[in-house]
Amino acid sequence: MKAHYGYRDGSGAYFIIIDTDKCDGCGKCVEACPQGVLEVVPNDYDIEGGMMAAVKEEHRWKLKYTCGPCKPVGKQVTPPCIAACPKEAIEHSW
Repeated sequence: MKAHYGYRDGSGAYFIIIDTDKCDGCGKCVEACPQGVLEVVPNDYDIEGGMMAAVKEEHRWKLKYTCGPCKPVGKQVTPPCIAACPKEAIEHSW
């Protein structure tokens, strides 16, 4: 399952998407995020009760601005959270 954290407004869709089947809650994305957007929480989608990465509640309605410094512009650059994830469980919608 893919958990979408973020929002859509008149200027676009701003989501960080965590694949709950791939994410094992290792925390490497949390360490890599320079803006402190991510945290590790219990995986409510996993019947075995594992952990997963998630966007902190206080950042969910301002991802356009909070994640802006890491957004690839002009050339293809992978945001630090995506680059740090060994399971390739993180995506950005923009």
